[in-house]
Amino acid sequence: MSALASDLFAIIAPVFICAAIGYGWARRGMPFDNEFTTSISSNIAMPCLIVATLARLEVAPEAFSQMALAGLITVAATIAVAAAALKLADYSQQVYLPSLVFGNTGNIGLPLCLFAFGEEGLALAIVFFTVFLVIQFTFGIWVSAGHSSVSILLRTPLIWAAAAGISLQLLDIHLPIWIDNTIGLIGDLAIPLMLLTLGVSLAKLKVTSLGRSVALSVGRLAIGLAVGLAVAEFLGMEGAARGILILESTMPVAVLNYLFAARYDRSPEEVAGLVLVSTAISFITLPGLLLLVL
Repeated sequence: MSALASDLFAIIAPVFICAAIGYGWARRGMPFDNEFTTSISSNIAMPCLIVATLARLEVAPEAFSQMALAGLITVAATIAVAAAALKLADYSQQVYLPSLVFGNTGNIGLPLCLFAFGEEGLALAIVFFTVFLVIQFTFGIWVSAGHSSVSILLRTPLIWAAAAGISLQLLDIHLPIWIDNTIGLIGDLAIPLMLLTLGVSLAKLKVTSLGRSVALSVGRLAIGLAVGLAVAEFLGMEGAARGILILESTMPVAVLNYLFAARYDRSPEEVAGLVLVSTAISFITLPGLLLLVL
């Protein structure tokens, strides 16, 4: 195996294997409390990972602000392009727009950025992820439900964890060692839990319209890649920052889109197909995408 192939395998294999374990576990009918695991991951482990990562690293404030700006421009451009494409195809905006806009920047994007670019890459990816999360919990819910609720956003621990971590970074405040060790230990649970939960979730989803799911999944990945490349060029981003932006922009449809579709009765079976098919396609295209950004 060449050095390049070995490097790519080292990045992709942990993500794929952890998700595959969750998938196989669920397909065999083994017990797995998805709701409990998701709650532990999103409310405890992920916030600890975010604070620990941002508090430990010394990243220039300009890098954070550039990535936040890149996230805002990326989501705005993706919304515009995806909405236009859906209008041309005469597909429902309420059903499909969130899926074309909001990729899996957390469950898949964060571990990929960690393995590809190290802890500094994870810190920048967290900034991008936070921007998308804020917009998904406001604009995304508004599209699906016809209204938005700021209270839902304010009750999301991930948002407060990101704010705390960035504040510690900008103010150059160092946590006591016992706190740092504790949140670091808990935070180490986050990525394995997210990937196992992703695999279990995928095992429970079904594809009802394969042709449309494939077409829209390819559209999701293509729009994300094109927008990511354009925004990186527009902002003059280089190195790890450029790679993180493009990787996160090209993630498959997030499982959270399915949860919102089910909650607001927006054809959840169609969205489930998009999540499943786009994730399968992304694992096939990931080596090429990594070659582009590394």
